Amino acid sequence: MHSLHWQKSTYSGDGSNCVHLATSAGGAIHLRESDEPDTILTTTTAPLHALIRTLKTPPPEGVR
Repeated sequence: MHSLHWQKSTYSGDGSNCVHLATSAGGAIHLRESDEPDTILTTTTAPLHALIRTLKTPPPEGVR
């Protein structure tokens, strides 16, 4: 894999636990956490969008 240009997520703030993102040819999105920079999650826009949408959706009433 060629060298990736990592960018810190704006949602990470100034803390030490930061999420970094990079893109590569073919539309792949790479994510890593500053604590574990050698562990990289690779996905594409559709699954990442579905994950974010799910995480933002409040749970049904009575479910924690």
